[in-house]
Amino acid sequence: MASVEGGFEPERSAGGRGGDVASAGGGFEFERSAGGRGDVGHSEGDFELRPPEEAGAEDGFVPAQPTVTPDSRVDGESAIERPKPLHDPDPYSTPPYGEPGPWAPAPPVQHPASTPAQGTPAQSTPVPAAAQDTPGPTPTPTLGSPVPPMPMPMPTPVPTHAPPVAAPVVPPVAPPANPWQNYDPWAPASGPLQQNGAVVPGTTERRKRVRRALLGGALLLALVSGGVGGAVGAYLERNGGVGSVELPQADPEPTGRPMDSVAGIAARALPSVVTLHVSGSESQGTGTGFVLDDRGHILTNNHVVEPAAAGGEISVTFHSGDTAKATVVGRDGGYDLAVVKVSGVTGLRPMTLGNSDSVQVGDPVVAIGAPFDLAGTVTSGIISAKERPITAGGESGDGSDVSYVDALQTDAPINPGNSGGPLLDAEARVIGINSAIRSAGDGSDLDGGQAGSIGLGFAIPVNQARRVAEELINTGKATHPVIGVTLDMDYAGDGARIGTQDSGGGPSVTAGGPGDKAGIKAGDVITEVDGQRIHSGEELIVKTRAHRPGDRLELTLERDGREIRITLVLGSSDAD
Repeated sequence: MASVEGGFEPERSAGGRGGDVASAGGGFEFERSAGGRGDVGHSEGDFELRPPEEAGAEDGFVPAQPTVTPDSRVDGESAIERPKPLHDPDPYSTPPYGEPGPWAPAPPVQHPASTPAQGTPAQSTPVPAAAQDTPGPTPTPTLGSPVPPMPMPMPTPVPTHAPPVAAPVVPPVAPPANPWQNYDPWAPASGPLQQNGAVVPGTTERRKRVRRALLGGALLLALVSGGVGGAVGAYLERNGGVGSVELPQADPEPTGRPMDSVAGIAARALPSVVTLHVSGSESQGTGTGFVLDDRGHILTNNHVVEPAAAGGEISVTFHSGDTAKATVVGRDGGYDLAVVKVSGVTGLRPMTLGNSDSVQVGDPVVAIGAPFDLAGTVTSGIISAKERPITAGGESGDGSDVSYVDALQTDAPINPGNSGGPLLDAEARVIGINSAIRSAGDGSDLDGGQAGSIGLGFAIPVNQARRVAEELINTGKATHPVIGVTLDMDYAGDGARIGTQDSGGGPSVTAGGPGDKAGIKAGDVITEVDGQRIHSGEELIVKTRAHRPGDRLELTLERDGREIRITLVLGSSDAD
């Protein structure tokens, strides 16, 4: 190797020959400059390289630009300076995108990822040790050969006295803080790039964002669904739905019903029930009746036809809807019964009469009538009690219109308009004639006022009604069984007391009458009839009228503190 002061100048030999080391493209030869001759390696000698232009002129070879590294130093002096770039330095320190000249297009601007958080090791591109410590191959010059475009290696100083020392191991240095120091615009991106320099969200942050987005979407969907559902519901409510509605319905069933059911009883009895519209000079009303025979006799209550008794009009409407005029055959206020007759009507269906003495408390019953002029109304209930003594009427003030009934009590609803209608047993047979109700306001009356049913209805037993109806049809009037005494109706004690005189001032016991024959005297108190206790004069009348004239009665009397039992035969009277 040449000394530091000496210089060499390689010269390509003609034809690639020379006595020196040959390179791959030809040989180099060194020529000592005029300032210093001597052998190779002389400490005083200098060498010069022949300018590359000359070698290129001779062979047509264009040398490449030499590459000089900052580490190529000999004895502390700088190596050959770097050639001057083809363009002026960038005052803004912009990386050299366009080597070898400013005409190269610049790549799109890219920002590196943000500086990692404190304590996170920064990534750096390691430089291979071979590239740092191993020098590149040095071409051997050959005399007479042109100079190739290779950098000139600097001679390595030869130590004279000190032994070779191993190079210290330098720990890796963290990359500089400047992100552009090792920036290569053409290298593939090693991390996420951004346009605004913001911090790149991590995995946890991205998951939180996704959850927030899903939650917001669910809330928005719920709000929209609620709004749409409310709108649809309001539309359907206002417009009655989106189409025609078809409701489920049971299949048709046979129209027949068991004969002992309410429906079966009503089906058999309704054709025999009629509605009566009565009008008179002072009043009018509506009631019910039923057909007794095929000759047109109809049984009803006396208080129903009473407005037409003095020349009024009675219209009868049958279940079929046909109407006919009717006339009064006979009536009796004491029993509250009347018989009317229609003429010229065919196809009548008489009602079957039952036996009221066979009725038991709790037996099912059906009531049919025209309450408040609602014809053909059917209600049902049971027999609540038997032989219930009731009185009705009495509006005249003299007692002539008072009816005394030993009635059947029922809870079947009976209302104004039901009067005169039938009370039926389970065989559709008449066991009573609906006549009175007890209302909450005005006490006991026959259709008194316009009070409705409270479950206390009373019917005349059919056995008594049958006897009276026969007498009214046959004779036009009814007979009453009598004892032949006048009662003290003001007596407040227990039982029925015989008065001291009659209403005309005569004796209270009719001479030669049933009571006189049995030994009854004025002032006696009758306490029992046929073994049943009585508590008032009304009850004695009711018990007496429950029998026929000629029936035998057993009475218990109290006279002067003594109890006396007597037997008598009932007499007959056309009036009370």
